[in-house]
Amino acid sequence: MILEFLGAAHEVTGSCHYLEFADKHVLVDCGMEQGADLYVNQEIPVNAAMIDYVFITHAHIDHSGLLPLLYKHGFHGQVFATVATTHLCEIMLKDSAHIQMAEAEWKNRKAKRAGRPEVVPLYDMNDAMGVLPHFVPCEYHSMVQVCDGLKVRFADAGHLLGSSSIEMWVEEETESGKETRKIVFSGDIGPGNRPLIRDPEYIAEADYVVMESTYGDRDRQQPPDYAVELTRVLRDTFTRGGNLVIPAFSVGRTQEMLFFIRRIKMEGLLPEFPGFEVYVDSPLAVEATTIFNRHMKDCFRESALDLVRGGVNPISFPGLRMSITSDESKMINFDDSPKVIISASGMCEAGRIRHHLKHNLWRQDSTILFVGYQVPGTLGNALLGGVQEVKLFGESIDVRAKIENLPGISGHADKTRLMRWIGAFEKKPEKVFVVHGEDQVTEHLASRIGEELGISAYAPYSGDAFDLLTGERVREGTRELAEKRKQTGNVHASGNIFARLLAAGNRLMALIQKSEGLPNRELGKLADQITELCRKWEK
Repeated sequence: MILEFLGAAHEVTGSCHYLEFADKHVLVDCGMEQGADLYVNQEIPVNAAMIDYVFITHAHIDHSGLLPLLYKHGFHGQVFATVATTHLCEIMLKDSAHIQMAEAEWKNRKAKRAGRPEVVPLYDMNDAMGVLPHFVPCEYHSMVQVCDGLKVRFADAGHLLGSSSIEMWVEEETESGKETRKIVFSGDIGPGNRPLIRDPEYIAEADYVVMESTYGDRDRQQPPDYAVELTRVLRDTFTRGGNLVIPAFSVGRTQEMLFFIRRIKMEGLLPEFPGFEVYVDSPLAVEATTIFNRHMKDCFRESALDLVRGGVNPISFPGLRMSITSDESKMINFDDSPKVIISASGMCEAGRIRHHLKHNLWRQDSTILFVGYQVPGTLGNALLGGVQEVKLFGESIDVRAKIENLPGISGHADKTRLMRWIGAFEKKPEKVFVVHGEDQVTEHLASRIGEELGISAYAPYSGDAFDLLTGERVREGTRELAEKRKQTGNVHASGNIFARLLAAGNRLMALIQKSEGLPNRELGKLADQITELCRKWEK
């Protein structure tokens, strides 16, 4: 029974953990890295076709975004997630594929002019569409018997619509009989008191816990009344005659912004500008808002449900405009009246927000308001850090707009709330693995858990592997810095055509291995087809 850490180890994004027991191969999360890559991540130790099950804690791309790539490389198992996460992944994975394809097309236009090799997207729409039928939607709190020796249960993590902590019971035959270990994967833990979704649930017991640490070294101040703070920023911006541009994740943060703006309008907090318009310029955000409306009863907190019962939609109001087509998006910047523009991505790394930044960063009368965590290495982080000039679409743009940050608004628990979550286990776990945090943050939280709670805690590196029956580390991972590997020229080849060929070869080998036991007639037919393919390319 081996647990190996692959992604989000001493880093914030790219969550991926590999579990092997009996003859089963399991992934918990399959996320894409976003922003700067500090450490080299180890590959999944088996071929994608050998992965039996994937469990997704929530729909954010840094937890689910490589599922289409896994499918592309041969995965045909099952993907377990909550019902709301399943619905969100349906739109988010397709959106991610669209971004991969659009960026590859843009790079290839430049590459062709420069005589450089073709860039291949990490995956395409066919891969995203292909993995979706493999999802198995699960209700919160229902015990799911996945297979012999594995059952799981999803608890609300309070981070995003449908987000979960996953309780996993794993059973394996040993020389002394069957042994069971319970592992809890925290997912991203919410801060509580969110305007729409419920607070994170506590879990009573586990043998091992894998927990996040995004804000594991800091506490946030008592959050302000966000509607009042947002009113202040709106008044300041509109008085100057500019636009308020809010880079926001399409799923979660956009809907919270709509909740606060509804309050501002309904409570008359900005009487000087009563009819201001709000543009949600993201097809994904529009679709996500529809999914939020579908999942009010199973995911919203009581105070939000009280509004619904009173006939009030918590995330809708007069003056709300949904922009879907590219022409509708372009027209927003031809309108001179002060307005709110909410667009993705939240870290300004991709999407329509980059166009709105191009049109507004140089304007002294406009404001760019950040409402979420900005990973180091992203454009959003650079703007918050005070950069004076940025490059967008090959053009240098002076940063003259006012850059603001709405403090305390986050989907992650801070240090105190993380300690409260892990401290709520009635039976102390044997070990806590601290992941999903910046390099020193993971170490800080692991030390604090050990000192204050008396629980053995460790911040694993990518490739570290532990035997969960003995509790011992059986493999030591890499501490190699990604920048060092780039300098030595050993660059991961997933983006080129030869990598696709290697992946296809691995997929074929996995198919051959799984064919053992088929009727001789079918085995012979497969062998003949492979031989014919080889003859064709050996000529």
